Amino acid sequence: MGIYEELVARGLIAQVTDENEIKELINNGKAVFYIGFDPTADSLHVGHFMALCLMRRLQQHGNKPIALVGGGTGMIGDPSGRTDMRKMMTVETIQHNCECFKKQMSRFIDFSDGKALMVNNADWLMNLNYIEFIRDVGPCFSVNNMLRAECYKQRMEKGLSFLEFNYMIMQSYDFLELYKRYGCNMQFGGDDQWSNMLGGTELIRKKLGVNVYAMTQTLLTTSDGKKMGKTAGNAVWLDPEKTSPYEFYQYWRNVEDADVLRCIRMLTFLPLEQIDEMDKWEGSQLNTAKEILAYELTELVHGKEEAEKAQAASRALFADGSDNANIPAAQVSAADIRDGGIDLISLLVAAGLAETRSEARRNIQQGGVTVNGEKITDFKYVVPEAELDGCMLRKGKKRYKKIVLK
Repeated sequence: MGIYEELVARGLIAQVTDENEIKELINNGKAVFYIGFDPTADSLHVGHFMALCLMRRLQQHGNKPIALVGGGTGMIGDPSGRTDMRKMMTVETIQHNCECFKKQMSRFIDFSDGKALMVNNADWLMNLNYIEFIRDVGPCFSVNNMLRAECYKQRMEKGLSFLEFNYMIMQSYDFLELYKRYGCNMQFGGDDQWSNMLGGTELIRKKLGVNVYAMTQTLLTTSDGKKMGKTAGNAVWLDPEKTSPYEFYQYWRNVEDADVLRCIRMLTFLPLEQIDEMDKWEGSQLNTAKEILAYELTELVHGKEEAEKAQAASRALFADGSDNANIPAAQVSAADIRDGGIDLISLLVAAGLAETRSEARRNIQQGGVTVNGEKITDFKYVVPEAELDGCMLRKGKKRYKKIVLK
């Protein structure tokens, strides 16, 4: 089985421009491919995870990845999948985010000895002469075709700015520059990027008379169609300062039964033969599958030691809660103690388990909060001072915090 056939078997491929040519390139290690990452935050998140794994898989079979960081396109913002305009960022913020990305990507991709490249499209986009650019590239794009693209359709009702309208042209120009500079012959991306990616293949064909290729990967969604990678409305980050290894592990440990084996197939590097056997698992065996998924992905992102710590802490909680040394801690100041304790609403907010007091109150009233294993439904409940240090808070099934009094 070639790597292309493996990607198909893992359910990773959504759309391709020319299957035979793409299969020939990647199965023979001849693809110089790029995936773009816009630096909208100082950390990558689970939404980027599958792209990083895909780059790793292809590199292991001799293909050369180019991680394109959007220092230039980040100044505009991709309208794909958005109902509103992205927040504008400063050049300094974008540069900082780009530097953070490379550090995280290095856990997945080998950048040594020219085996992979990381480039920034600010290198060519920031110095463009507008008139020259429009004369050179503009005739290759049909406004009618662009407006039919899915990434623009969903924005037409609420309003699509001219700034964002340029995004497809910018991304297409990236592909042209990467082809000229590095011989890049293929672009990969999420399925929501298909229109932008076709723009790039067409631009190169019209300008240079060369065929290049595009392939989109399946989006990471739950069995009911929701995007994966968020908990309580917050992104699951790859930066341990934003999402601890334990919280990362717990996210995957608590995926739905219907999703666990598909996630193992798409995201882990376990052999397909082993996964095919696991497809027969049911009942309590699915909990074992969830542990395997959580451990494998936590080891990929945070290393073996952190994965083992997270697994030990998780097992302790699912057992008798006797060992909570590796559970994320939240510090609470003794100055916050009033009348012999801290009210549970304030404690949930201070621990980062709720963003607002109203959210915390709602969680308590709905029976989603436990204190030291006891469900609390009284939003006026006060955790006594004597029980604060080491107190175990849980919200829902997935999120735990150990309170440390300072």
